[in-house]
Amino acid sequence: MHQRDPEIEALTDDVVAYALERIRLDPPPLDAPRSPDALRIAAGRCITPSGIGGEAALRTFTEVLAPACISIDHPRFLAFVPGAPTEAAILFDLVVGASSIYAGSWLEGAGAVHAENEALAWLAELAGFPTDAGGVFVSGGTAGNLSALIVARYRWRAADPTRARIRPLIACSAGAHSSIAAAARVMDADLVHLSADDRGRLSGEAARTGLAQLDEVDRARLCAVVATGGTTNVGVVDDLAGVAAAAAEFGPWFHVDGAYGLAALAAPSRRARFAGVERADSFIVDPHKWLFAPYDSCALVYRDPYEARRAHTQHAEYLDVLHGDDDTVDAAQPWNPSDFAHHLSRRARGLPLWFSLAVHGTDAYQHAVEVCLRTTEDAAEQIRHAPHVELVLEPELSVVVFRRLGWDAAAYASWTDRALADQTAFVVPSAWNGETVFRFCFVNPRTTAEDVRVILDSMR
Repeated sequence: MHQRDPEIEALTDDVVAYALERIRLDPPPLDAPRSPDALRIAAGRCITPSGIGGEAALRTFTEVLAPACISIDHPRFLAFVPGAPTEAAILFDLVVGASSIYAGSWLEGAGAVHAENEALAWLAELAGFPTDAGGVFVSGGTAGNLSALIVARYRWRAADPTRARIRPLIACSAGAHSSIAAAARVMDADLVHLSADDRGRLSGEAARTGLAQLDEVDRARLCAVVATGGTTNVGVVDDLAGVAAAAAEFGPWFHVDGAYGLAALAAPSRRARFAGVERADSFIVDPHKWLFAPYDSCALVYRDPYEARRAHTQHAEYLDVLHGDDDTVDAAQPWNPSDFAHHLSRRARGLPLWFSLAVHGTDAYQHAVEVCLRTTEDAAEQIRHAPHVELVLEPELSVVVFRRLGWDAAAYASWTDRALADQTAFVVPSAWNGETVFRFCFVNPRTTAEDVRVILDSMR
């Protein structure tokens, strides 16, 4: 298996040809899932004692398995938070896989880590962070939020050794992403929700009031306050400056979860909405969402990477060679990405973003994000003028939430199934204040106003 295999060499051209064809399709196939039984029958048994061979395995993937996966980069995939990786990013993801790079340490992956850090520096600059800020690319927003909050807990406990056996407390908005609650469970921490307004937005006043109302014991347990830079469901940005001020008053770590929305820092038309992010101790943003990178990639950036390194560095005899005697973080020291999150082994998942940025330039990224925002505004305008649908909220970023008048939950679900079966679009119901609604999430510059019109017309 590990010797040079003539069959695999011959198959290489077919694999590359399939990848290139898939990249160049405009639009790509939307496709649809199949039932477990249907896939089991269609695919057959592929993992066998003697193997089925390269051609058969590739054919099973291209003809059976891939069409059973919905394409997130289709212009009418508007559910959840889709993605739209650039051709450059996709191609370089192939290069990353083919290069066998271990990117957990500088010793083994210095070139890759240097490039990833250049991409992280661009994000840090957009957020107004100091030049010595830094971080790491992790798998997704859940991993990024967890890693940042682990550092928050570490700093809180390091400030007072008597806290070692005390459960920490994390404060966040009622509209915070579910990964914050997941992180609290993993960390064995308690979670307190601060009141949000009728749009799900956490204001500075509400944050301060909620923190002030904590009793003395809970206030002493407070290790982190989390604000959201663009809620996933409706795209609302918390009052980051106000929440930052409240966090500074009470002393905990201030983290901004911008997995979806902080990409809009690249758009001059929305940058002011994120005033206050520069005061955060850490933030995350997922390039695989709205910065045109492939899965899986979350940028986690710390104001002071030294605090993160103290919290996350793993120590073992065989790892000592990676760590110098100097206990600081600066440009002259080797940068080990494994020191900045709850991981050790990692692929160089930031390289596709770096390559795409290097190829296209940051002005192109600014333009692409603004295109998505203009499509959002156009979609909202179409909904305002259509008799059968109605806006639920005025869009703030690139999410449009609306209701189909006269439909119940079953009608929403029926339309979703029909639209996917017809290959018209992939849009799923969500909920707002207990009401079933639809939401469009625009992160693909190839999605047009005409795509929106087709989808809305199909709801008549």
